[in-house]
Amino acid sequence: MKSGSSIIRLLINGKSAQSPALREAVDAVRTNGAELQVEVTWEAGDATRLARLAGRDGVSRLIVAGGDGTVNEAVNGLMRVPREKRPALGVLPMGTANDLATGLGIPDDLGAALSLALEATPHAVDVLRLGDHHFLNMLSAGFGAEITASTPKTLKRLLGGGAYSLMGALKAWRFHPCPARLVWPGGEGHRELFLLAIGNGAQAGGGQRLSPMARLDDGLLDVLAVRQFSSLSGMRQMLAELRRLPASGDYVEYWQTDRIQVLADQPLPLTLDGEPRRLEHLEVGLEPAAIDLLAPRHCPLLERAASA
Repeated sequence: MKSGSSIIRLLINGKSAQSPALREAVDAVRTNGAELQVEVTWEAGDATRLARLAGRDGVSRLIVAGGDGTVNEAVNGLMRVPREKRPALGVLPMGTANDLATGLGIPDDLGAALSLALEATPHAVDVLRLGDHHFLNMLSAGFGAEITASTPKTLKRLLGGGAYSLMGALKAWRFHPCPARLVWPGGEGHRELFLLAIGNGAQAGGGQRLSPMARLDDGLLDVLAVRQFSSLSGMRQMLAELRRLPASGDYVEYWQTDRIQVLADQPLPLTLDGEPRRLEHLEVGLEPAAIDLLAPRHCPLLERAASA
């Protein structure tokens, strides 16, 4: 590789490598003169390793073709690279939910999405941190996380984002609340949680808009706490309050902060950008302007782009 050359690398989730639409998109940009390297993942952890190597190799743009989980792996790889060597990150939506890509306004058409990633001006965005793990879009805990973790992959492939709604309808009445204490600058309190979402982006769970005020570049994380209901009328009120976000209500609270602690009575079911985990103690912080993102010019999740 020539020193100082602009290296563009496409990192493809192995499950998507045989996509005819993706192959057509790659052939089209190469025909138009783009020099595009391609690498494919084989197993879990590959995207993290390959993203880290991209920084070492001097890659200027790393375009990730896959779902939210693949992008999350790549983000964790990039965060292990010194800031000045981190490639700009582009996304081709090829997963089930594609919550980050949808929130960013990235086209579903792979050819259009690839052209965008090649041409967009890099924009510095914040990255959220939980321990030594990083995530770009959203952490959810409680009911939403349990649905994401328990929805079979075959059902996700069959129904797409609708699979989450189906599993939610089947499980909502049997869900046990998650008692936890929340602590953040200027506030604290105990909650019987039905759902907790900590967002840098706006949506999770296959299109559920949980943090409508979220921006990736505002130096803040958005918190949605939903209290457990005990009756049908309570459930109806909770759903009505969710439709009125960002306003808070009897069951729904919404606020912004730059960090938060969650101290649970028992391990909480979590998902970080679609990846399931269980933890009792969460400390979520923020690293401002940590990654350069390749997004549409008037991206709804970029504060500075929206005001330009």
